[in-house]
Amino acid sequence: MVNFRAYDRGQQLLLPPDLREWVPQDDLAHFVIEAVERVGLGVFKVNWQGTGKAQYHPRLMLALLIYCYANGIFSSRRIERATHRDVAVRFVAADQHPDHDTIATFRRENAAAIATAFAEVLLLAREVGLLKLGMVSIDGSKIDANASKIRSVRYDRAKALRAQLDQDIAELMARAEAADVEDAPDPQVLPKEIARRQALREKLDAACARLEAEATERAEQERPAYEDKQRKHAARNGAGRPPKEPDDTPPPGAQSNLTDPDSALMRKSKRHEYRQAYNAQAVVDADGSQLVLGAEVSSNACDAPSFQAIIEALCEEVGRPGTVLGDAGYAQEEAVTALQAREIEVLVAVSRPEGERRYDFRPPKQNAKPPPEIKAEWRKQMQARMQSEEAKAKYKRRKCTVEPVFGIIKNVLGFTRFHLRGLDNVKAEWLLVTLAYNCKRLVNLKAA
Repeated sequence: MVNFRAYDRGQQLLLPPDLREWVPQDDLAHFVIEAVERVGLGVFKVNWQGTGKAQYHPRLMLALLIYCYANGIFSSRRIERATHRDVAVRFVAADQHPDHDTIATFRRENAAAIATAFAEVLLLAREVGLLKLGMVSIDGSKIDANASKIRSVRYDRAKALRAQLDQDIAELMARAEAADVEDAPDPQVLPKEIARRQALREKLDAACARLEAEATERAEQERPAYEDKQRKHAARNGAGRPPKEPDDTPPPGAQSNLTDPDSALMRKSKRHEYRQAYNAQAVVDADGSQLVLGAEVSSNACDAPSFQAIIEALCEEVGRPGTVLGDAGYAQEEAVTALQAREIEVLVAVSRPEGERRYDFRPPKQNAKPPPEIKAEWRKQMQARMQSEEAKAKYKRRKCTVEPVFGIIKNVLGFTRFHLRGLDNVKAEWLLVTLAYNCKRLVNLKAA
């Protein structure tokens, strides 16, 4: 005879439940709560006047965000539902249930608190001896923006569409005036169509203005180099080709996204498709802990422009590393020279691997060009340094420290797309993601 456990969904609890008894002692929730308690209230954006309805405690809200992100719950609506359905989330939220608007607003307005919590977790890791700043690895990964690439418009196409919209709006205005005279049965249809086209016209105006401002700024940055070349050309009595004056007009192919203007079309490599994305950067401890020590986001598909800034920020906020490991995307003379001047050993590849895989499924390239010759002196010195056995042993640790972090964030946590828009908001969210990863990693390290 089959034996089943009896159950009754209508059974009432005789005593109030203690949620702590339902959450294991080794659960991440306890660590997150402890870490957030170290964050001072002064860094949060709250209503300090005490007027209006009582607010949710900012430490509770921050702990709720960190714990949910660490468990792959990113949407504010899903977080709200989890406070009802998930026992551990309900414990972190102290059996309170902030609505999704409150969660989204807190996440958007408290970048400073997230940054402080990020630093406190690293300080906690150093106190328990799990973080020993010495060798770090840096890498970047393209993460989708909260926008579609089909909403990106070229500068030349935007100007053509504006002219077309002006004509369509004029025609609809004439039809609307005629409808008023004739007392049409549904006079609200045309004004809605006009408003929709006017809204699109305003977005195209803003996109063109952004591209024109970027072109003007780029021309101003290039002007000192142009004037220097012009003086050298005059010193040669006009011999040779004269330098080209910087153009402050956007090229026809320049693009801007109407949904998230700060994002850009990027691709992981030549083998991948273009996506509307951001370039997320991470500096990872390569001495064993694999904690993220620094996080940054760029609208530039190239890694090199943010190399120096993120390492210098690491020096100010966490400490000066002894060695920095980076791939060929970080091979920039100015950044390498500046970091070496700070007595930081920089090991970066000066060229990308040439050739195809040994058993590539695609046919070999015909008339493939030989790899370019290395001419810059600093590249030759770096190449010679990378040939030493000591440098090779250090550089091997790059791909097995920083690249797994992106793999865990994307495939274990499930974070493959930003939920906020705008570069500043995306930076805060990326810091929140890496903070959640660090909390999860520290719990695993303590349990080992």
